[in-house]
Amino acid sequence: MRSVTRPLTRRGLLTGTLGSAALLAAGGTLAGCGTPGAQQTEAGCVSEDLSGTEKTLAFSNWPQYMDVDEDDESKRPSLDGFVSRSGIQVTYTEDVNDNNEFFGKVQNQLAACQATGRDIVVLTDWMAARMIRLGWVQRLDRAKLPNVEANLLPSLRNRSFDAESQLAIPWQSGLAGLAFNGNVAKEIRTVDELLTRPDLKGKVTALSEMRDTMGLLLMSNGHNPADFTSSQFDDALNKLKRAVDSGQIRRFTGNDYAPDLAKGDIAACIGWSGDVIQLGFDDEQITFVVPDSGVMLWSDNMLVPNRASHKANAEELINYYYDPAVAAQLAAYVNYICPVQGAQAEMEKIDPELAANPLIFPDEAMLAKARVFMALDEQQERAYETKFQQVIGA
Repeated sequence: MRSVTRPLTRRGLLTGTLGSAALLAAGGTLAGCGTPGAQQTEAGCVSEDLSGTEKTLAFSNWPQYMDVDEDDESKRPSLDGFVSRSGIQVTYTEDVNDNNEFFGKVQNQLAACQATGRDIVVLTDWMAARMIRLGWVQRLDRAKLPNVEANLLPSLRNRSFDAESQLAIPWQSGLAGLAFNGNVAKEIRTVDELLTRPDLKGKVTALSEMRDTMGLLLMSNGHNPADFTSSQFDDALNKLKRAVDSGQIRRFTGNDYAPDLAKGDIAACIGWSGDVIQLGFDDEQITFVVPDSGVMLWSDNMLVPNRASHKANAEELINYYYDPAVAAQLAAYVNYICPVQGAQAEMEKIDPELAANPLIFPDEAMLAKARVFMALDEQQERAYETKFQQVIGA
């Protein structure tokens, strides 16, 4: 099996993203959301597609989010396969290091209906929702995405911010749930155990990402994080506050919980599946747990921004990555949830152990318990983030 040891995980790179997003919201300075004239419409910001005459594509993605040849790091096998098959030359740039930082790079152009020089960008659910809300994303032609139509996981369809899957197509996904180190703690099955069990007091961390932590607490109260009320949010937040005030929760983290969990400095936490997969390769006592009440599902999504001039070329690449064989090739490297049905059977040919990993290929029972956090408007985003930051003391 390919080594998965890397200097920084993909989700680790989101740590700065999520923290900065929360701080921006708490400070009431959500960049671009309230800027007069920032909103665009399909009719008012028309993009010209030059794909018929220009066989090029500019693709912006996160670092370490594309398969790389083990013997030659300049080669990206799946992407090279697309270039060979399609004749479309791809400029691939790893320049998305933080959702808000990237938003800052492109907001002036997109607010003014100007080209960013990028045909595909990969952004996390909440930022994809913001871009869609601002009218900064081109609608895709589903007729050109037959593989997406056939193979997108049911759990990733009908999302609140893109119900018809015409604006944001998942690149990879992951879960936020519970994790524990069996060397220092007994198994946990519920969020309430994490927040109240005496033997875990002071040995627990939770995520500083509001959507993941609060999504799990909403579910632990029997509410749906994809559709909740302000009072339901407040009830869940009060539960979190009690755990903070009692000393049950040591601190709130990005993915810097991972080394502490590996060493046993913390016993249990709210964490991300991709991190725990990698820790589990080194120590099988470190386990990811889908809480009995449910688990949060997040995605990073491919979007075609306004004024991108190669939409049809982008659609061809998106459709290519929804070929199960290609999706398996990518998943074997990145180790996050593969959003493509049929890829698991293809992974059997590459690495049977990875094919059997439920954190890369969740079974129906796990996915049935997964929820995507509700899309928020600007006012909701600011209000909920502010309340959350007050409780976690950021």
